[in-house]
Amino acid sequence: MEWLSCIRKTIDILEEQLLECAGLDDDFDIGKVAREVGVSAFYLQKGFAIMTGFSIAEYVRNRRLYLAALDILSGRKVIDVALDFGYDTPDSFTKAFSRFHGVTPMQLKNEPHRLNTFLPLKINITIQGGNKMDYIIEESAEFTVIGFEREFAFDQGYEKVPKFWNEINEKHLAKAWQNSRPENAVEEAVIKNHIGMFGVCIDDDNSKTFRYMIAGKYEGGKVPEGLSLYKVPKTTWAKFLSKGPLPGALQSLNTKIFNEWLPGNTEWEIAMGMNIEYYMDGDSSSADYESAIWIPVKRK
Repeated sequence: MEWLSCIRKTIDILEEQLLECAGLDDDFDIGKVAREVGVSAFYLQKGFAIMTGFSIAEYVRNRRLYLAALDILSGRKVIDVALDFGYDTPDSFTKAFSRFHGVTPMQLKNEPHRLNTFLPLKINITIQGGNKMDYIIEESAEFTVIGFEREFAFDQGYEKVPKFWNEINEKHLAKAWQNSRPENAVEEAVIKNHIGMFGVCIDDDNSKTFRYMIAGKYEGGKVPEGLSLYKVPKTTWAKFLSKGPLPGALQSLNTKIFNEWLPGNTEWEIAMGMNIEYYMDGDSSSADYESAIWIPVKRK
């Protein structure tokens, strides 16, 4: 499905479910929505957040609280609205309501102008040279990566993945490359496999989290405790070049891919639920540092 149509259909599905069941909560099946629009949960949630500024869970939560406010203003009892919208108690509903609207349900009845309006999103994109982005299309055989792995919530990736890099760099990577010879099996693996070359995002059809690996290309041998392997399947990659300090340069490139390249592309679409960040040697804080994002693609 064309990328803009995919995001728009996602919003239509969410709105349909919200109208059918006001109590739709943050734990609804995003995977089912992803299958219906024909894209992985990983890319659906990533793209939705980049293009709208909201995670899918935030969008659902904000819409629920807006619809709940309309019920409050219509004269319904707070306890009835709370239960209808899936809250266990009036207190938990009031806390969520107050955070969103800035007033309690009872205060809103007396001050209806305080209503925080949150209407269904409309996606309109102006293409700004998406197909002129610096990228190549390249086929790759299957290969295996080795690295440090951790699981993250979809809406926390931008915040927590850089912290994961800082932690692993301090504990393992910097020491391995600074020592004249490896001091343990992990440091040996870091140097032998050039761990730190890749950042690999992996979708396991889990609608809430994704796996992230700080990795290198596996050259064989023993896998020390604390490291894991992942087999990257044979595929075609769209490889986008980034220039600038991390993490800002790559995050900015990610935004351009989803806001410009995917909506404006007539030839390629996402092939599977993963992507790879490629880090070249050099000072990652410098203005001319080069890195890349690899997106698995297939012809439309």
